[in-house]
Amino acid sequence: QVQLVESGGGLVQAGGSLRLSCAASDRTFSRYAMGWLRQAPGKEREFVAAVTCIVNTCYEYSSDSVKGRFTISRDNAKNAVYLQMNSLKPEDTAVYSCAAAGTYLQPVVVRTQSAFAYWGQGTQVIVSS
Repeated sequence: QVQLVESGGGLVQAGGSLRLSCAASDRTFSRYAMGWLRQAPGKEREFVAAVTCIVNTCYEYSSDSVKGRFTISRDNAKNAVYLQMNSLKPEDTAVYSCAAAGTYLQPVVVRTQSAFAYWGQGTQVIVSS
């Protein structure tokens, strides 16, 4: 069972940037699909971004609300996945959680929470106006 630990959250002004990191404990990390999801106060958790690989090709996905501002990436040598967040807005304020699925995820399911079996504790991001 893989363990996930997020870091990099904090308080930032609107227009600023943050980079979230997620460290995974499993040495077979490269086969996992990895995602970031977030939950704002009083709202349901929503998909932010994911990266999933098959053979030697990786595919990145992001929600419409963050497209062009957030970028997901992974470093298999470090068992880590990152979320670079630029041009942050107050509506990006949320607890961001890293999630993993033990296999490649098809495009039809990669944006669904139930596709991810493993979750980190989350890291708080607050964007002030």
